[in-house]
Amino acid sequence: MDHFQYRSGEMFAEEVALSRIADDVGTPFYCYSTATLERHYRVFAEALNGLDAGICYAVKANSNIAVIATLARLGAGADVVSIGEMKRALVAGVPAAKILFSGVGKTQAEMAAALKAGVLQINVESAPELETLSNVASSLGIDANVAIRVNPDVDAMTHEKIATGKSENKFGVGWPDVPGVYARAAALPGIRVTGVAVHIGSQILSLDPFRKAYGKVVDLVGTLRAAGHGIEHLDLGGGLGIPYAGEQPPTPEEYGNMVKDVVGDLDCKIFFEPGRLITGNAGVLVTRVIRVKKGTARSFVIVDAAMNDLLRPTLYNAHHAIVPVIEAPDGANNTEVEVVGPICETGDTFGKQMLPEPGEGDLLAIRTAGAYGAVMASVYNTRPLVPEVMVNGADVLVIRERITVDDMLAREILPDWLASG
Repeated sequence: MDHFQYRSGEMFAEEVALSRIADDVGTPFYCYSTATLERHYRVFAEALNGLDAGICYAVKANSNIAVIATLARLGAGADVVSIGEMKRALVAGVPAAKILFSGVGKTQAEMAAALKAGVLQINVESAPELETLSNVASSLGIDANVAIRVNPDVDAMTHEKIATGKSENKFGVGWPDVPGVYARAAALPGIRVTGVAVHIGSQILSLDPFRKAYGKVVDLVGTLRAAGHGIEHLDLGGGLGIPYAGEQPPTPEEYGNMVKDVVGDLDCKIFFEPGRLITGNAGVLVTRVIRVKKGTARSFVIVDAAMNDLLRPTLYNAHHAIVPVIEAPDGANNTEVEVVGPICETGDTFGKQMLPEPGEGDLLAIRTAGAYGAVMASVYNTRPLVPEVMVNGADVLVIRERITVDDMLAREILPDWLASG
């Protein structure tokens, strides 16, 4: 459920008409609903009642500080994968003691900054990373709280580019190597082993992969404790899917019941890293039709948003429902059109949709765009980053201004040897 609904034939974000925002800030733009963010967080938190649980929002899904701050005020921590994301979380009001630092490529500088900030835990992804972290922590005179991210070799049955728990993926310590890495961690200075971390992928539509991976982790915790390791924390990652095109993923309640059944008796504090689940349906990308081009096979609806603004359809062949901001009149016929952007790539498409054929100047809303939308945007074709807008009831605010071409050019320098050419 989200708070982007039609009223008298026009789509509103909570109490604000999307057409009004388009008139004020121009198109394209992202729009986020505070009420949807809050609702999704609360539904997930309620599903974990009865567990000693911590929710650390996966900042990579949507890193705008207003989004992070909205969740932080509900009690969320943060899962970050770069020093930039950590700084965003801190600025948004997430205490360092509620930040998990993940990622396969942490640099020594990032490790040092995370330790100095006092993050809750660093999720280590390899034996070489563990050695480096030991050196950094020892040089600072700080003990690093560490969970080893393990790779359970479980197929999450999701898109290959967002699967992270199979043996061929770059993430985590391979299952056969896990006991040895924990033994090494226990012997290293500056390292305090606190837990086990696992994350098998994103947009997962069945509980079976989770159950299989978590079951393996339960057995692992028993083995590690028998070897003398104090396992206090269990980081189960995120990955629960959302509906983009009629999928029926497990509900948070069903997921929570499964977690309680599998790991509820481990006597661990359990951390979760939801991202898409919280922000996906909380955002739309609003775009305006430039023109309609009649092709041989179908009509192409050319809009002012493009793949640089929302990459998912191009990168993953992902589906996003596209709807008119102003509803078509009763009796209007739907026809198959392809909604495309202006970029000089055939892949610059938002997909084929059945729509009442729009006209020049009409507004369209690309739904379920609150996760992995603005955060993955680029300036390809020298297209400036679009604004992000947040609505809270009847209040509306631009939470990231539109970058202009002049802003982009001002950051580039013409060398002296070319200036007089």
